[in-house]
Amino acid sequence: MPPNWAFALILVVTSVGSAFAALALLSALTPRRGPPRKLAEVEPVMEEAVFLFDDQALIDATAPARALIEATPLHGSDWARLCAFLGPQFERFESEMARLSERGAIELKGGGPAPLRLKAELISGLARITLSDPEAEGQGRMVDALSLRAMEDELAGLRETADAMPVLAWRQDRRGEVVWANRAYLLQSGALTGDPDDPCLWPLPHLFDLGPEAAPLQSGGTPLPARRMRLDLPGQDKPLWFDCHSFDSANGSISFALPADATVRAETALREFVQTLTKTFAHLPIGLAIFDRQRQLALFNPALIDLTTLGPDFLSGRPTLFSFLDRLREARMIPEPKDYRSWRQQMAKLEKAASTSQYHDTWTLPSGQTYQVTGRPHPDGAVALLIEDISAEVSLTRRFRSDLEMGQAVVDSLPEAIAVFSPAGMLVMSNVAYAQMWGTDPSTALGEVGATESMRLWQAGSLPNPIWADARDFISSIGPRVDWTGDAVLLTGQHIACRFQAIAGGATLAGFLPQGSDARLPLGPRRLRRRPDTTTPAAEPQGWGDFPCPEDAEQADRG
Repeated sequence: MPPNWAFALILVVTSVGSAFAALALLSALTPRRGPPRKLAEVEPVMEEAVFLFDDQALIDATAPARALIEATPLHGSDWARLCAFLGPQFERFESEMARLSERGAIELKGGGPAPLRLKAELISGLARITLSDPEAEGQGRMVDALSLRAMEDELAGLRETADAMPVLAWRQDRRGEVVWANRAYLLQSGALTGDPDDPCLWPLPHLFDLGPEAAPLQSGGTPLPARRMRLDLPGQDKPLWFDCHSFDSANGSISFALPADATVRAETALREFVQTLTKTFAHLPIGLAIFDRQRQLALFNPALIDLTTLGPDFLSGRPTLFSFLDRLREARMIPEPKDYRSWRQQMAKLEKAASTSQYHDTWTLPSGQTYQVTGRPHPDGAVALLIEDISAEVSLTRRFRSDLEMGQAVVDSLPEAIAVFSPAGMLVMSNVAYAQMWGTDPSTALGEVGATESMRLWQAGSLPNPIWADARDFISSIGPRVDWTGDAVLLTGQHIACRFQAIAGGATLAGFLPQGSDARLPLGPRRLRRRPDTTTPAAEPQGWGDFPCPEDAEQADRG
């Protein structure tokens, strides 16, 4: 083999050997690695939430600390926002931080099922606050971006909902301090200052004094009964009313205040209306008894006591309807039935009829009094009984009816046929002689009988005579009238003397007396009504003339 080829071969062998030696040396120097670890086993690097304050001004903060302040819903200074978050977690946070300059360092442990831990140190005049979660330390908890995004969106929606509620909502800790409130509460309390640098007051003011019952509340989240609270705000003439509801929570209480101004106004108007009705009922002479749907006496007025002679003690005890009626029966203030069974049936019918607005009866009592009882239904099944003493009206009606009957009897006893017409020309009264003379009784007619119908009756029952038309005009006339008389002949051939007389109240009396009877007309010389002359000018007044009767004319001829 030529020397050049030998030299090249030696060079190649030497290079390969040097490469293997280098790889062996590198393998010896590099530490051996185990199998690859899963992503869940990688230890995360967790940064603590650290705040650095100069008094109440935030100087510096770690990323978690700044994220915590940004997530606080309260808009204000950094210190106020931190207090709004840490106040509910640590009971004595603000008081302990006020003593930091004296003690130099403090450590606090929060309450609740997942308590936080806080450590505060005073370094060169600056307060260094470290907030940590003991349960999260060493747990390797990691949250993916999508889950965090979903929780943030839900939190934003809940905050927007709470701020848009017209209901006042707030949270209190165990000491009774307000640690959170929605926008309606902040607006009503005046906590929003309008200052861009410090737009909200802290601590939040108290609007309602719920008292010692509010904290702690009933266990298990059971709400206390709603309480009507009055809120007097400066600059407002009228107070505001709210219905407050409180619920127990892990760190204090949650309260809601529902506006109740409309309810209070309605209740006030209803109370005033009831008072007005009560005063009105108190002066009514009619006895009023209102029974509710259970048929218990709910309302009565003093007139009921006077009319029924039942004591106020019994009525104030809210007796039932049947007890009320039984007591009236015992006091003999109700018509006495034949037996008790029929009495109970009658009262059951009364209750049923009153509930359908069909009961109306007149009670004639053994004492001689007369009561008018009316049943009226009311809303929600209530029933009202109205008891009115009509004894005076009944007595007056009876006396009036007796006088009418007596007057009718007197008129019926007269031999003269009498007919009385009202100012409107309607026949209102007649006697037996009138019915016998003209063959009809107006009292049995179904409709009203006027002057025209009467004139036709007189014309049909007598020979033609012009006095009937004059009689119709006389009865229908209005104003002063002069009485007059005339003669007529019936179809039977009997002569009758007629008189037409204006009486009190504009009424007219028509009398018909058969001639040849012993009775005489109560008038003096006969006066016949002169018929209107069509040739007489309209401006000339139409008067009444005196015409001698046939007997007077015969006497004059003899003379």
